[in-house]
Amino acid sequence: MKVTRAALPLLPLCQRLFPCRLVGLSVTLLKATALEIAILAGHLLLYPSGITPERRTAPALPSPDAARLPTEAKPPVVLLHGFIDNRSVFLLLRRNLAQHGRQHVESLNYSPLTCDIRTAAELLSRHIEEICERTGHDQVDIVGHSLGGLIARYYVQCLGGDTHVRTLVTLGTPHSGTRVAPLMNAHPIVRQMRPGSEVIEELSMPAPGCRTHFVSFWSDLDHLMDPLETACVDHPDLLAQNVRVSGVGHLALPVHPAVAAGIRQALDADETGIGAAAQTDGLTVA
Repeated sequence: MKVTRAALPLLPLCQRLFPCRLVGLSVTLLKATALEIAILAGHLLLYPSGITPERRTAPALPSPDAARLPTEAKPPVVLLHGFIDNRSVFLLLRRNLAQHGRQHVESLNYSPLTCDIRTAAELLSRHIEEICERTGHDQVDIVGHSLGGLIARYYVQCLGGDTHVRTLVTLGTPHSGTRVAPLMNAHPIVRQMRPGSEVIEELSMPAPGCRTHFVSFWSDLDHLMDPLETACVDHPDLLAQNVRVSGVGHLALPVHPAVAAGIRQALDADETGIGAAAQTDGLTVA
């Protein structure tokens, strides 16, 4: 799965001045950085619209006299944002999922004052149970960006959430902890995202029989993952697929259409195996 764009106007000059590998990396990094800045600017404009919780209504029941057409029952999709963010980050992804047949997509907000991943996971547990009761589904799929993916994984792996979560897709999530921005250690939840923290150690413990299928999208230009491979799920007891994304940064993961296509493919995977997700072994979007 590859998305290509026109070359930059100064590329021939750069190729004469610098080695080919350096030019390729520099141009890719430049494009990814420009995209991150544009996404950040757009997200700042949309941020106020996502502060309030989403209005949720029970799905309308069909009339008994209405003709019943055969439909494929797909579980609801729950979107969980990252640190100091809100549901507005998923505006484009949500629209993309809806356009491709996902009839029930919900975005959950957790408080920006959240200071404990365990507490956030317990709140997520109650949200998932409410969604299952309201929609009549026994399971949901979750897409978590950054910290949202870590909260969802803790729920699945440590709070028995694998009974309700069929597939967990994470986008730029520090599964093994990240060392970036050491000056932010004053925040308790940032300390929990560090390598060797109690939360990270709990997630590294045995999880026999975990039924959730994990798909982790990680980017080779993610400036918030240190090391980059921390965004991969590496656990012997988990059924996991790690998908490398080339050419985009951290903020672009829940926004880029090529990543959205990979997410849809992962969500459509068969419960009994990695299925369609196995075909998505890498995305080049630069």
